[in-house]
Amino acid sequence: MKQLALPIALARVPSLDDFCAGPNEPALAHLRLWAGSPTRSPVPTYLWGPPASGKTHLLQAVHQLLRSQGALVGWMDASMPEPPSFDERWAVVLMDDVHLYSAVQQHAAFAWFVSAQALQRGVLAAGAVQPAHLQLREDLRTRLGWGHVYGLQVLSEPERRAVLRQEADARGVFLGDEVMDWMLTRFSRDLGSLMQLLEQLDAYALQTQRAITIPLIRSMLENE
Repeated sequence: MKQLALPIALARVPSLDDFCAGPNEPALAHLRLWAGSPTRSPVPTYLWGPPASGKTHLLQAVHQLLRSQGALVGWMDASMPEPPSFDERWAVVLMDDVHLYSAVQQHAAFAWFVSAQALQRGVLAAGAVQPAHLQLREDLRTRLGWGHVYGLQVLSEPERRAVLRQEADARGVFLGDEVMDWMLTRFSRDLGSLMQLLEQLDAYALQTQRAITIPLIRSMLENE
């Protein structure tokens, strides 16, 4: 069955507080401690896992938290064909989707890593596979794997249902089983997208003074 993409307007700023950890609680606890400490460890951290396991959410959440503390942060992902040079003012460097890095990006990532380590700055990176399986230049691959490494898991369907139910209850919204089934089969199943969908449904239901039902969801989509 075809899954529906969510409108761009649903995007919101990720935070560590709205990350539903489930089996990924150890990684979340580590990042809370690391990002929240003024004397954070320079030992690198690497997150790996399949799509929708929360890697990018966590990196973006750390980025936002550090910026709120007034820190300057270097960010690199696979969409940046020519990453900038390392800036000594950066407190931390964040590198997302490293498994997709081109040769140019790998060169920049290695330079960032070496500079960050020399200045005792933090490094947080994420990729789809564990360090030993990264198809990257050897000097970068080994550096990504020598610190803290956390494998992330996608939440199971019962866990996603429980989180959605908890969030709906907190909003004072009733989600029937039929609506929950419809959401889980027709929309992207990653939890971040589902939580954004619930947020929009709640707003639309309030606007139209209707309960959240399948016809309401269809009406909302037709009016996008």
